[in-house]
Amino acid sequence: MSASAWLTRQWLRRGWAARLLWPLHALMQGLLNLRRLAYQRGWKITRGLPVPVIVVGNRVVGGAGKTPTVLALVRHLRAQGWQPGVLSRGYGREGGAQPVVLDASTEDGLNARQVGDECWLIWRHTAAPMGIAARRHDAGQVLLKAHPEIDVLVCDDGLQHWALARQIEIVVFDERGQGNGWLLPAGLLREPIDVPPGPGCDRPALVLYNAAKPSTRLSGHLALKALAPLQRWEDWWNGSPPPAQGPRVPEVLKQTPPNQLWAIAGIAQPQRFFKPLKRLGLDFTACPRPDHDQLDPLPWPAHVRHVVLTEKDAVKLSPQQLAQQRPDTQVWVASLDFQPEKGFWQALDQRLAELHAKAGGASVAPDASPA
Repeated sequence: MSASAWLTRQWLRRGWAARLLWPLHALMQGLLNLRRLAYQRGWKITRGLPVPVIVVGNRVVGGAGKTPTVLALVRHLRAQGWQPGVLSRGYGREGGAQPVVLDASTEDGLNARQVGDECWLIWRHTAAPMGIAARRHDAGQVLLKAHPEIDVLVCDDGLQHWALARQIEIVVFDERGQGNGWLLPAGLLREPIDVPPGPGCDRPALVLYNAAKPSTRLSGHLALKALAPLQRWEDWWNGSPPPAQGPRVPEVLKQTPPNQLWAIAGIAQPQRFFKPLKRLGLDFTACPRPDHDQLDPLPWPAHVRHVVLTEKDAVKLSPQQLAQQRPDTQVWVASLDFQPEKGFWQALDQRLAELHAKAGGASVAPDASPA
């Protein structure tokens, strides 16, 4: 068992290792209370933006389905007539000191390393203008200056980033729920699951379960998810959607021996990618990589005939890299079909309508206002 898998098991139950770390849970709880008090008293300042901000994030450490939620949210907002933009910290990006706007005018001069793999994936899927900066308020300012037509902002992560005011919070849980109920490093939680909403938000968070059933006591909605049919990396890179008909897995992959078929996942929970592939009947060599791994050099041997990647990993490749390092390998991409249930969209639309009516055309988040 890997160290990360062992640690995850400790976080899911209150075993001896978690109990040894419980004093740090208590310390973390105290620090969170002091931090909240600092914002409530105005010792720390919350800054707002002139359009509604929807923050999508996790209460727990590790991937719980945040990025698929952002993608689905941007598509839904567009369908409802909004013009969304996206804010992100651009985790792991190179040269991250200055705010960056990623849009059609800057795409050719940027890549996944410069903006972060998750940002590049969101851009390639949605083409929604993105503001990327260490401080999300800075990202929002530069983005709205470049794109004044934007009338709603989706913040990719940032539930705990109280320096930015928000009007709606969306919290994503997976099947792990709240784990053992303790805070890091004794448990999974970044903060208690029932913590009051962040600055600027006067309603409880909308809860979305990226799981077959609710995994905490909080009332929420489910999201249906499945792997879309595998497609060649070249087709995916050029923007072609997954095939609507035909087998989910090409027959050639089922006939390939596992030493020549590799599956690679540079995500927080690699098994979440490997298990669905196995359910599709594939026999492969699993290659888990660190989250946000750059895949340079490419991690599979030259003899491997086929490789299956997550979308988060696929965005980090380039035609030149594949041609130079592994010209004889066919790369496949497994996209995620992620669909929140109808009730979730109805609840979100109702809150947006309330915000619009309440604002009456005025700013919904005055700048430099204390929490």
